[in-house]
Amino acid sequence: MLKAGIVGLPNVGKSTLFNAITKTEALAANYPFATIEPNVGVVYVNDPRLDVLEEKYVPKKVVPTAYQFIDIAGLVKGASQGEGLGNQFLSHIREVDAICQVVRLFEDDLITHVEGSVDPLRDIETIQLELNIADLDILDKRISRIEKKAKSKIKEAVEELALLKKVKIALENEENPRDLDFTEEELKLIKSFNLLSLKPLLYIANIGEDEVSDPTSNPHYEEVLAFAQKANTKVVFISAQVEMEIASIDKSEQATFLEAYGLERSGLDEVIEQSYDLLGLSTYFTAGVQEVRAWTFIKGMKAPQCAGIIHTDFERGFIKAETLAYKDLLTYGTPQSAKEHGRVRLEGKDYVVKDGDIMLFRFNV
Repeated sequence: MLKAGIVGLPNVGKSTLFNAITKTEALAANYPFATIEPNVGVVYVNDPRLDVLEEKYVPKKVVPTAYQFIDIAGLVKGASQGEGLGNQFLSHIREVDAICQVVRLFEDDLITHVEGSVDPLRDIETIQLELNIADLDILDKRISRIEKKAKSKIKEAVEELALLKKVKIALENEENPRDLDFTEEELKLIKSFNLLSLKPLLYIANIGEDEVSDPTSNPHYEEVLAFAQKANTKVVFISAQVEMEIASIDKSEQATFLEAYGLERSGLDEVIEQSYDLLGLSTYFTAGVQEVRAWTFIKGMKAPQCAGIIHTDFERGFIKAETLAYKDLLTYGTPQSAKEHGRVRLEGKDYVVKDGDIMLFRFNV
């Protein structure tokens, strides 16, 4: 299951957003450290294609793919050195796939800002600095352990030391380690350290409820957008308060509610779509009378690997994948009609699965 850590300073709207997207009741209060232990919630990904597949296959159940959000307690300046509730919070996000940083753009005299004023670029840099310092601590500890082996000319140690120092120098020079060039082997090794500064990052800009229909009306909009573009990072503008309101009404009424705000979809849907794009993820489906289910896979995966997402036996004993493109199902109206028109294909081990593929795996163990 995809995991994203939600980080930010206290009182920027993290827990309000978390409550909305997971429809839970994580404590949201107007004081720092209202969140102490990380709140964990699972949200099902809203994919309209599942509604179509349900209509075409009439299954007994429909299972969407899921996304786990982890709400980390508000970080403050010096968190990596133990300020606030300290480094324990940073440890909670080392295992996530992506980091979503909530940045406050809204003004509200009733909700105190831990720094005394709303300044999104300052807040972004504060959080990034804490993540970088925490990573430097990890790197220094590992470098001190590996240097002796490297001096003994042990090949693996020499290569690892060079890699760690490359990342360390980038951090010390306030450069983005995500911009470094890594070989495939280096990527595999550096990933094992779970460095926060190397995790894919998405900014969630929390604007006022009255600005949601036109985010450009927020005075900080342009500077945040420009900063994100320069950093080659995506940004989604949402109102956590509006997301709470959306979550509190029936699904049947949500479209009308969104329309009243001039929105085509919820901020959550936008966050998930951008996260999928950020991580290079796509969705394939399995469909039949028993079940229609969505499965998340990494773009570029071949059919046996995608089969292995369901069960390792499927990959181990893979023979063929009966495959129907979602667009062909729409064109021909029913699975049977698509099959009669020769649109259901038998794909082998080298087939690269595409987003929207409807697959039935043949295997033998």
